Amino acid sequence: MEDRMKPLLQENATSELIGILVAVLAIVITLVLFTIWRRRKSVGQNIILTGLSDAGKTLIYARLLCSKFVQTHTSVKENIGDININNNTLRIVDIPGDERLRYKFFDKYKISAKGIIFVIDSVTFQKNIKDVAEYLYNLLSDIDGHKKLPILILCNKQDQTMAKGCSVIKSLLEKELNLLRLTKTNQLEATDATSSNVFLGKSNKDFEFDHLNSKVEFAESSAFTKDLETPAHIEALDAWLQNVIKINKKLK
Repeated sequence: MEDRMKPLLQENATSELIGILVAVLAIVITLVLFTIWRRRKSVGQNIILTGLSDAGKTLIYARLLCSKFVQTHTSVKENIGDININNNTLRIVDIPGDERLRYKFFDKYKISAKGIIFVIDSVTFQKNIKDVAEYLYNLLSDIDGHKKLPILILCNKQDQTMAKGCSVIKSLLEKELNLLRLTKTNQLEATDATSSNVFLGKSNKDFEFDHLNSKVEFAESSAFTKDLETPAHIEALDAWLQNVIKINKKLK
């Protein structure tokens, strides 16, 4: 009797073990598939709002999320919020403009970026042009060779008399980026003579934003107004966000 029971018990134990393994495998597969689904869902949902400190990024962020003026201060961490445009959700990520923090946060969110808004203080632009160009050059170099992203260079604070228009800012930026590109290329060659010249735009031509893989647009804005009855002038930004949604729908 015992000799007959042993094979049966062993067979039952084997069946139970197989059942447990199958259940564990099913759970693992479910978790993996769920993780992939979550990642795919999150990819391309972020609009990165960036620029130097005091350009007005956080106020623009507040305008987009709650359509009102709020008192802001220099950010040391990202602000994240969702906005709804024509029944489509976009996640706005406002990252700090401080030089010690900006690249860290940009690296964190660039993979899931659907677009980039680079905010410029139109009043202090001439004074800060080298810092603006340096940061913009690094961002463009980081993404332009890897993925095509819609980029809006938003010339903010247009309500102030000393503000420069976006056409002037574009022209000055192209000249500054052209000089910066030559400097970076020469530095690269001096460091490693075997390195190929990696720079933005087209070789043997002065830098132009139209030469980039990513589509770069310029627009003007004015987000500062304490009067709750007076809306902020961010119509061009709203139109650009709507266009980003259309572009991404076509790509799906």
